[in-house]
Amino acid sequence: MTYGLTFTNNDNEVVIDSEFGRLNVICSGRYAPTEEFNLGSTTTFPLAITSAEPPLIFCRPDTGAIAGLGQMQVIGSPGNWTGFYVRAYNDSTAQPNGRYFAAAFGSQPVASFGLRLWDGSSKLLFDSGTPSALFVRAFQNWTYQRFENTGSGGTRNYYTVPFAFPENEYLLINTFSMLMVSGAPQGRLVYTLWDFASGTLYAVATGTANPFAFFMPAVFAKLVA
Repeated sequence: MTYGLTFTNNDNEVVIDSEFGRLNVICSGRYAPTEEFNLGSTTTFPLAITSAEPPLIFCRPDTGAIAGLGQMQVIGSPGNWTGFYVRAYNDSTAQPNGRYFAAAFGSQPVASFGLRLWDGSSKLLFDSGTPSALFVRAFQNWTYQRFENTGSGGTRNYYTVPFAFPENEYLLINTFSMLMVSGAPQGRLVYTLWDFASGTLYAVATGTANPFAFFMPAVFAKLVA
């Protein structure tokens, strides 16, 4: 840019820029079982997120048993997003326990003192109470592994990618909130499975017409400031 403010950290990553909104973490915390025999988890944000579009929710299941997440929903409406819901894969996998952060491309007036930065159209780009997040990797090169019958006329396809599951990397769970296109009107339900012991990330697609092709990305981010 020709004028304004740019701030970089020790890794030469741009943390603040007066022209472009960074991915700012509005709130963070833990999610835990709340309903559906400890398979469902509804988390309420400590403050409403005021972005017009739904915030991006990043989750990191607690390391341990195989953890599955899917059926994610952002709760609220434009300008007043109040929380999110996520569900464990089934009763054979870990309950929905872990860490999360909710982020948006922009900021909110969170800090009671510090620094705020607006762009030329008066949009708040940065507040010193909202740390930044950085996209670090995305997996789209899934390897088809196997399928199984669901017992209700459908199939369940399993896709894998090797992953070391760093403690500081969180998965964008919004991706697992919508049904995928399939050969049937109802679409395909998609979950992610974290197999910590084998170092394998799974995507599981279930539907009555379930093609083998699968290209949905798994996107990860981490806190950087």
